[in-house]
Amino acid sequence: MLVNHGQFMVIQAGAPQPPIIQTKPQGVHQMELGADIGRQPYDITGIRRNFRMIENNIEHRRSAAEDPLRMDFLGLAFNSPLVLLSGCVGFGHEYPRIAGFSHTEVGAVCLKGTTLRARLGNPPHRVYETPMGMLNAIGLQNPGARAVVERILPGLDFSATRWIANIAGATVKEYAEVCRVFDDSPIDAIEINISCPNVKEGGMIFGNSPAMSARVVEACRAATRKPLITKLSPNQADIAANARRCIEAGSDGLAVINTLSGMAIDIEHRRPVIGHGQGGLSGPAIKPVALLKVHQVYAVARRHGIPIIGQGGVADWHDAVEFLLAGATAVGIGTALFRDPLVCRKINAGIRDYLSRHGLTRACELTGALNKEV
Repeated sequence: MLVNHGQFMVIQAGAPQPPIIQTKPQGVHQMELGADIGRQPYDITGIRRNFRMIENNIEHRRSAAEDPLRMDFLGLAFNSPLVLLSGCVGFGHEYPRIAGFSHTEVGAVCLKGTTLRARLGNPPHRVYETPMGMLNAIGLQNPGARAVVERILPGLDFSATRWIANIAGATVKEYAEVCRVFDDSPIDAIEINISCPNVKEGGMIFGNSPAMSARVVEACRAATRKPLITKLSPNQADIAANARRCIEAGSDGLAVINTLSGMAIDIEHRRPVIGHGQGGLSGPAIKPVALLKVHQVYAVARRHGIPIIGQGGVADWHDAVEFLLAGATAVGIGTALFRDPLVCRKINAGIRDYLSRHGLTRACELTGALNKEV
């Protein structure tokens, strides 16, 4: 199946795949679930992985001068400024089935949103293409935190990239409990999802209130020593004020932004297209909003030395450079993967070319380098 320019390709489990997909009878992590593969005590695997992480970080830093895209993010060695966003790459096993795809081309991968207990998610329809974007309301479908740690993480290649858990909860206590589960795992960092518009409990209820956001971050900070990244909602009055409260509560980094709340209506049946009624809008349509929010948050974050993952509508290297100039240290790639699963390679090449043309040696030199006088 060829995907035309401007269209999105959504890969669904069990659906026939395009020729570029190297299909398998079932997902890797599904086979692991059935066969109980990879279940080893973390007192052994944890030590091995810690040594491997140290070796990898040393190697990454040694070769940083050779590749202008390599960088440090919260003490983690990133291959490039690109981060694959939560909800767009499942639990890390899906995209490597595509010929030519490699996790080594990105700095980190954010795993699918995970709650304390398993969730089935929202009723269909869950995804709807819009002009220059996509609405989704998956509803945080996931197998639960302990299942992810015990059955999925052992199958990930921690030498290829950094892995970030994305956590959610219905209460402050639940956020802390999920965080504690991942603290006792080889995961590299934890992203706090306080901005999901697709669930009835938690999500934006916390993310749109600076005081509640701070309470969640504070609870998570007490539950882990791993780097914490707070994912901020664009659906609030003052995102910079919220960012400041999250930083004061202990967030090490910020992800700006999550999806915008949106809706689509089936006019023949006079009802919402999305089964949940509303969903999160992503894709190129939201890029101008995302750029402004990153720039606003950067004004607060830079004073505290807090890095930002800028995200929202990035489709090519030009978009990525814009986010870096607006104040992002890293750039999130999400919906663009549905149209072109190999887009990260092209974005990396474009950033390298831009750096070369402008006489720059490191991608991090672009962060916040917006010339306001022009």
